[in-house]
Amino acid sequence: MAFPSSVDALEAAFIDHGYIPERGLSVAIHLAIQMGRPLFVEGEPGVGKTEIANVLTAMSGGELIRLQCYEGLDASHALYEWDYARQMLAIRLLEAQGGEVEVHDIMSEKYLIARPLLQAIRRSSEGLPTVLLIDELDRADAEFEAYLLELLSDFQITIPEVGTIRASTPPIVIITSNRTREIHDAVKRRCIYHWIDYPTVEREIAILHKKAPEISEVLSRELAEAMQKLRNLDLFKPPGVAETVDWAMALRVLGETELSLEVIDETIGVIVKYEEDIQTVRAAGSAILV
Repeated sequence: MAFPSSVDALEAAFIDHGYIPERGLSVAIHLAIQMGRPLFVEGEPGVGKTEIANVLTAMSGGELIRLQCYEGLDASHALYEWDYARQMLAIRLLEAQGGEVEVHDIMSEKYLIARPLLQAIRRSSEGLPTVLLIDELDRADAEFEAYLLELLSDFQITIPEVGTIRASTPPIVIITSNRTREIHDAVKRRCIYHWIDYPTVEREIAILHKKAPEISEVLSRELAEAMQKLRNLDLFKPPGVAETVDWAMALRVLGETELSLEVIDETIGVIVKYEEDIQTVRAAGSAILV
């Protein structure tokens, strides 16, 4: 995969793809690519963590392989599992031919069903540009992290019955976490780490210009400043950048050109998703617009 060879060029390429990174994130992405290390990004939901993988996929012209983490995720859903139906057919065929069934006859790589981690290793071994997104790792059980250590260190997977399957060209690996729990140091040590914070007003305005260019400069600033104030309220789930863009799109659909208490009250469900938070925002009232 041919990526820009400098931080400035990489940052410009991200901007061309509609993503406005802050400088520290640009440096972290550049280092991860050039050093062949996974990138581990943490931050609140909606700040653009997953979108990094989408942009890198578009830049590389390759394929995005996504592992969405959840409680109870195990190796059979993340790495591989055996194709038991094909194995049973192979056994019956061998028995029908009068042969003896040996373990190696049915426990070989061709009887594996590749899940996202193994899929990424196989594609990279074939020289195909690949971006592996391990999304919301904090949602998985802590024990699952052990399955990742070999892949993150050596870009390989060891299957006892088959052996080691190694990527000749390492894939780009992006790991995200909303930090609902702490990820083990063993994972973080193998990665380039970056915390993505909420953007400044000016950067959020720049993001709106990219994502919602139809919105006026005045309304973009009103939205960005209002979101800054919203995030300073005592909300259970502060709105992220994704909600800012959704809000801008909603106001465009409604034909609104400026923020008002009435507009905020009517569209509050676009940016706030909990009843308690809605009441907090409504109680704040005009303070959001000041």
